[in-house]
Amino acid sequence: MDTFINQFLNLAIAERVLPNLLTGLKMTVLLAVITVPLGLVVGLAIAALQEVRSRLLDAALIVYIDFLRAFPPLVLLVFIYYGMPFLGLELSSIQAVCAALILNTSAYYAEVFRAGIESVPKGQVEAARSTGLGMVATLRFVVLPQAIRNVLPDLMSNILEAIKLTSLASVVTLPELLRTARLAQGNLFNTTPLIVAALLYLMMLWPLVRCITVLERRAIAR
Repeated sequence: MDTFINQFLNLAIAERVLPNLLTGLKMTVLLAVITVPLGLVVGLAIAALQEVRSRLLDAALIVYIDFLRAFPPLVLLVFIYYGMPFLGLELSSIQAVCAALILNTSAYYAEVFRAGIESVPKGQVEAARSTGLGMVATLRFVVLPQAIRNVLPDLMSNILEAIKLTSLASVVTLPELLRTARLAQGNLFNTTPLIVAALLYLMMLWPLVRCITVLERRAIAR
């Protein structure tokens, strides 16, 4: 038992590495703050464009969504960071991570928003259009408020997964929380930094998990 505690729950090592882990946590939060809103905006734009009903546009959007949902985000990140310089576009670590995560998550958000839009009764759309509202105004004031409310639990779940995806940044040596913990583990030959990092993730994400649970219960009760 003492060996287990020393290797996984060493308080002295936890206190020693905590400042560095908190610095890594700041980078994780920064990545989430950048990629989640932008991913949502891109995903919403894609879902709205699908309402245009153009065969060519629909085909292009389907390819975009299907490709990015099927393509591993880790490989996408490696390609953007290490491959794009060969095409004349060199991005910093944080730019590459943000680009990869926005591309990947926007495809999932687009499908969630599309499902929400399709859940709104067509009669309401027709009624709004009959009052003189244009397509954009109908989408903004009638469809989207209901659509987002209908899929809010799924949307929050995708946001939760998107935040956890920020750990992929360690692949391109960006000092986010997971990479900082792994470096500390390697330097100290002790697993405690990873346990502390996991607890920091838990503290950051647990309120969001509880929020998702509440929203799901309310959706079922409706």
